[in-house]
Amino acid sequence: MTSRVVPVAVNPARWSIVAPHAPGKYLRAILIAIASLLLLAACSDNNADRTQREPMPVAGVLGGEPSATEGFARVTGPRPFAFPQDHGPHPDYQHEWWYYTGNLHAQDGRRFGFQFTLFRIALTPMALPRDSAWATSQIYMGHFALTDARNRRFYLFERFARGALDLAGAQARPFRVWLEDWQAVGGERDMFPLRLSAAQDGVAIELQLEQTRPLVLQGEDGYSRKSAQPGNASYYYSATRLPTTGTITVDGRAVEVSGNSWLDREWSTSALGPEQAGWDWFALQLDDGRDVMFYRLRNKDGTASAFSGGVLVRPDGSTQTLAACDGVIEERDHWTSAHSGTRYPSRWRLQLPALSLSVDVTPVIDDQELDLSVRYWEGAVSVTGTNAGRDIQGSGYVELTGY
Repeated sequence: MTSRVVPVAVNPARWSIVAPHAPGKYLRAILIAIASLLLLAACSDNNADRTQREPMPVAGVLGGEPSATEGFARVTGPRPFAFPQDHGPHPDYQHEWWYYTGNLHAQDGRRFGFQFTLFRIALTPMALPRDSAWATSQIYMGHFALTDARNRRFYLFERFARGALDLAGAQARPFRVWLEDWQAVGGERDMFPLRLSAAQDGVAIELQLEQTRPLVLQGEDGYSRKSAQPGNASYYYSATRLPTTGTITVDGRAVEVSGNSWLDREWSTSALGPEQAGWDWFALQLDDGRDVMFYRLRNKDGTASAFSGGVLVRPDGSTQTLAACDGVIEERDHWTSAHSGTRYPSRWRLQLPALSLSVDVTPVIDDQELDLSVRYWEGAVSVTGTNAGRDIQGSGYVELTGY
């Protein structure tokens, strides 16, 4: 049996969101949604049953409703990337994230998976015209999850803070993204080497991530279309294999770990079309040195969107773009959450015929659901299979949304 810890850290004294005089429909809708989830989090016992409230659907958060996106910049075509500036925030766009996952091992063989994500959410497309030091148009949300495979335990935490008074924020030089004491900190000239720090309730990570391969610009030179509607796209780059060392703390006891991490960076204003429900995203690191990212955007009728796809990253850093037709995802098993009642796929066969690659992808534990303000499944996985008839193994992360 898997056990879970599910606290949500919200300090009500830090929240008094005030709308400008003419907020428009988009701001009112976002404020109502955020205020509702904050009230629920602040007034609930950390150990209370969270199935009594319904989280915001991913399709609603990332959809292209005109009243919610008016005034924000839209992703409509390729653009040149500039680093280190693009490691930092893009406040003209409605949302973005710094997304870290990894599979790590202790010297005794104990295996851990971690997810650490900081989200920036814009309430308005311009700064609020107020003199108060509390005033901000930016909200930050953090998700921190740890999988202890040996003990079959899953820990998850969520935080919110306004982008003011140094409670939360992001900057490109020196690189830093933070939400209180949860943070990702890099150097003066670049994001790497990168230090990740997060701690809550006796669970913590203190990790250093090194870059050994070039950044991968996803889609068309970093322009990643998600649906046919103009503007439903993101600017998207990844670092797919980051050698990682440091410590993981569970129940107040720290152990040294090492392994590999993965970074995904995206910013946009809308992504999913009205016909789409969510996605299945695979980030796999194979023992022959190759990395595979493949995602299936799911339509509400159960079919796969033509805008699905991915990338192969070779050990030398060269890449091969994968189209929707290059991959086949077969669901081999399912798991139903006792917390939310949601039924998820729980084992898959991913076939990439053009690469002569066929792998089975299996969660290290089934219960890696983040039943938070936005409900999704995000978990560490093991990989076994064949490449051109030879055995291959690996590890990675899978994300499932819209179920």
